[in-house]
Amino acid sequence: MSNLNNQVIIITGASSGIGEATARHLASLGANVVLAARRGDRLAKLAGDIGANATWKETDVTKRDDLKALASHALEKFGRIDALVNNAGIMPVSLIASGMVDDWDRMIDINIKGVLYGVHAVLGTMLEQGSGSIINIASTAAHSVGPGGTVYSATKTAVRIISEGLRKEVSGKVRVCTICPGFTESELSQSVNDVGMKPFVEQLFDQMAMPAHAIAEAVAYALLQPANVAVNEITVRPLAAQDH
Repeated sequence: MSNLNNQVIIITGASSGIGEATARHLASLGANVVLAARRGDRLAKLAGDIGANATWKETDVTKRDDLKALASHALEKFGRIDALVNNAGIMPVSLIASGMVDDWDRMIDINIKGVLYGVHAVLGTMLEQGSGSIINIASTAAHSVGPGGTVYSATKTAVRIISEGLRKEVSGKVRVCTICPGFTESELSQSVNDVGMKPFVEQLFDQMAMPAHAIAEAVAYALLQPANVAVNEITVRPLAAQDH
C-alpha cells in the first residue's frame, strides 16, 4: 500500500459525522485535508484541531460556484488535488403521500447535484495531473428501499450510477469509488421533518449506528491502495442491520 503523505484531499460535509471523522483520520495518515461545509465555525474549529495540514472554506454544495471556489482554494493552498470525498448529504425521509416536496427538492439538490458539482470542480485538474481519486458516499439505501425512504434511496441510487458511469469514462486515469454506509453516527436523523417518522428514525440510529470512524477507515482503505488498484465499491453495515 502507498501512504497519504502530502496527498491533498477535499472533504465535503466535513463539519460533523462521517465527514469530520474522515478528515481527522486522513490527516492522521499524513494527508492535507481541505474541509468544506456550510458551518464555517465548525470547520474553523476542526481545522484548528488538525493543525497545519488542514484548511477550510465555507461551502454550499448546491451552488456550483461554491464548489469551483473550493477547488481553487485547494489548488492555491496546496498546489494540487489528489482526492475528493463527496460526503455532504441529507436524509429527510417521509412517505410519498405526505407530499413533502421541499424535502425532495433539497435531497436532489444536495445528494445528487452536490455530487455532480463536486466532480465537475475537480475532474479537469485530476485529468491534467494524470491521477486522482473520487469517492462518493452513497448509502445502503442505494441497494434497498423501505417505506418513507423512496426519494432518499432514489438519490443515493443516483450516486451509485453516477459513480459507475464516471468510472467507465475515466478508466485508467482517475479512480472512482462508491462507499455505501448503513446506519452511522451522524446528524442525518436531524434532517427528518416528518413528525411521524422522526422518532422511528432516531430510534434506529440510537440502536444500530456504527461509529463514524468505521466509514473513515473505509475511505482510507480505498485511497491507500497502490496507484494501479481501484476499489470500486464498499458496503459497510452495522452487524445488527444485516437485513437492511
